[in-house]
Amino acid sequence: MTKPVLSIQNLVVDAELPDEKRRLIDGVSLELNKGEILGLVGESGSGKSLLCRSIVRLLPSSVIKINGGSVMLGDRNLVEASEADMLAVRGGKIGMIFQNPTSHLDPVMSIGDQIAEGIRFHKGLDKAKAREAAIEIMRQVGFSAPERQYANYPHEFSGGMRQRAMIAIALSCDPEILIADEPTTALDVTIQAQILQLLMHIRDQRGLSIILITHDLGVVAQTCDRIAVMRHGKLLEQGQKQDVLRHPCDPYTRNLIASHPSMPETVAAQPEIIQGRVPLLQVNDLHVRYPVAGGFFKTRTTSALKGVSLEVFAGETVGIVGESGSGKSTLARAILGLAPISEGSVTFNGLTLSAVRKEARPALRRDAAMVFQDPFNSLNPRMTIGDTLAEVLRVQGKVEEDRIPERINELLDLVGLDPSFAARKPRSMSGGQCQRAGIARALAVDPQLIIADECIAALDVTIQAQIVDLFRELKSKMQLTLLFIAHDLAVVRNLCERVVVMYHGKIVEEGPSAEVFTNPKQDYTRALIDAIPDIDPANSLFEKRILAEAS
Repeated sequence: MTKPVLSIQNLVVDAELPDEKRRLIDGVSLELNKGEILGLVGESGSGKSLLCRSIVRLLPSSVIKINGGSVMLGDRNLVEASEADMLAVRGGKIGMIFQNPTSHLDPVMSIGDQIAEGIRFHKGLDKAKAREAAIEIMRQVGFSAPERQYANYPHEFSGGMRQRAMIAIALSCDPEILIADEPTTALDVTIQAQILQLLMHIRDQRGLSIILITHDLGVVAQTCDRIAVMRHGKLLEQGQKQDVLRHPCDPYTRNLIASHPSMPETVAAQPEIIQGRVPLLQVNDLHVRYPVAGGFFKTRTTSALKGVSLEVFAGETVGIVGESGSGKSTLARAILGLAPISEGSVTFNGLTLSAVRKEARPALRRDAAMVFQDPFNSLNPRMTIGDTLAEVLRVQGKVEEDRIPERINELLDLVGLDPSFAARKPRSMSGGQCQRAGIARALAVDPQLIIADECIAALDVTIQAQIVDLFRELKSKMQLTLLFIAHDLAVVRNLCERVVVMYHGKIVEEGPSAEVFTNPKQDYTRALIDAIPDIDPANSLFEKRILAEAS
């Protein structure tokens, strides 16, 4: 039997706090074989990232310590290795790709120099040869003009290209193992497919062994050979992906699979729109332009929206999809008067907001609300959830002062939070709980329309399912109209009756979800749909992409 390249045996990691010792990794045993892609799945807080950080001894705090077990890289136990030895292992033997490339790339150092830095440290090459090696790696990971792009800075690239730069840095010293920590979570489905295909290509080309950390079972099904499922610091089950996905042993794994948004085949039924009925929201030939630097006495603009027209009727759930930069969020902000309108108008409940007329803005802020993408950063960290909701209620003036505490409890109950959450601050809550609080804040306006802007993108698949179910329940209970912006087409397919597809600031296709997803008219829409990773490994994402590119 072939010896594994990495063997973890009974690993124990504790947080040694002043008043207690808290177990974070509880006796995990795991092996990684040569050329294998191992998918490590589980919710936030399950210990996936901490396990992988423990492998390379990059623990996030001095109070967190490895208190048992071994991590064998070949014949070397990394738990007992000196810090000098670990400097050679990190990057040289084990490379890491992190979830958010923006946070891990140096903003004042060119992409090329960041790749060359590791090459010079680990391989001892001079500056010129390290540059040549870095350019070659940039070419391998998909940079179109690496000689020129070598000098570019991270902010000059898209999210997908920044992630390619992170992969290049991780590969720069020819590691044996690559640890990819949620490398595609924040990316659009088409860019995600490109990055996953790149990782598989690099594995085949270099014989790399890869640990892929993710909460998306569709990604695992399409890329990994084996799956390991973690929860609360323990390894619940592991095995070949077909076995785990088709015959899961643990109830938690079954729940993860059931929560995956690509599983249900039914599409939300479209309510009948009565002819002659006036839409609640009407967007007419909307243009949004922003000024950009243009030198002396020159005014240049870039167009974020280019003549968008849209109608949304009361009680509808409309999904807006498209890649980053397609104009989805700009449209949402323009509707609420948070982005300047250059041309066109937004009519809400009979009142018009335009570049000239502003009458609709008070009505929009009174009767429409927004739920934001990042559940932590969208809440004030210094305020309790109760204070946040009370502030909205006082500004709106729809509730008497002495009734505010009662209304806060009602709002928390609506979103499935216990009244005790009124006294808690965001830092003491999970991402799902913070997002529920964000939805409660939106409901405090007593809105007719809620715009949810990528509100589940940062959440685990089980929490995503809970938030989507919550929206369904609220819509039914409160007769809400929902504008749901997302790059996860599988969620939109299951939640929304109608879908709008945006590309480069324009609407390129719209219609009932069942019709658009079954028979897309535009090649761009078809490419978005084909890029959704299916939880069934037999439905290969990459075969579809190859066929699409060939045709």
